[in-house]
Amino acid sequence: MGLMHLPSADKALPGRDTAMSISNRHAVHGRPLTGAFVGLRRIQFGMGCFWGAERKFWSIPGVYTTAVGYAGGTTRNPTYREVCSGLTGHAEVVMVIYDPGQVNLASLLKVFFESHDPTQGMRQGNDLGTQYRSAIYLDSDDDRQLAEQCLARYQQALGTAGRGAATTEIRVGQTFYFAEEDHQQYLHKNPGGYCGLGGTGVLCPIPGTH
Repeated sequence: MGLMHLPSADKALPGRDTAMSISNRHAVHGRPLTGAFVGLRRIQFGMGCFWGAERKFWSIPGVYTTAVGYAGGTTRNPTYREVCSGLTGHAEVVMVIYDPGQVNLASLLKVFFESHDPTQGMRQGNDLGTQYRSAIYLDSDDDRQLAEQCLARYQQALGTAGRGAATTEIRVGQTFYFAEEDHQQYLHKNPGGYCGLGGTGVLCPIPGTH
C-alpha cells in the first residue's frame, strides 16, 4: 500500500484512546478550539497542507474559531507522523466553527473550492499523499446535499475552463481528531512558514453567497 492509496480498515494503524493534548486557545483571537459552541455550526475541509488551509478561514467574518486535525480515516487519535505514513486513511483538515447568521455555508464552500485545486487527486502541488486529498466532512445530510450541489456547479465551471474532474470527497459524520499543538495556527506562529496552497483560478459560481 503506497502513499497514493488509502489503506483498508484492517491494514490501518490502530491508534490510541488518548486524545491529543491542546491548549484550547486560538493563537490569533484567543477563542477556544473545542467546546459546546451552542448556536454555531461545524464543517471540516481537506484541501492540502492544513497550515495554509486554516489561515484561509480564521479571519472570515462569522467564523468563530478554527483548528487543524485529521479526519476521514480509521486510526483513532493519530499523530502527524502516522498520518504522513499513509496508514491512517485520514486527510489533513481544518475544522471551521461558524455562525450561520453571519456567514452561510455556501460562502465557506466557495472559499474552499477557489483556494485549492480539487482535480489533483491524492495531492496538492508538490504535497503528495492521501492526507492531501480534497475533502468536505459535514455534520448533516442537508449540508451534504448543499456541498454536492456546489461541487456540481464548480465542476461545470472547471470543465468550461478546460480543467479536469474534481475528486472532492464529501461525507457526513467523520470524527475530527486534533493535530498537535505546534500545528495549530501554524502560519500565525511562523509567518514565513511553508504554504503550498494554490487555487485553479476558476471562480466558483455559487448563488446566495455572502
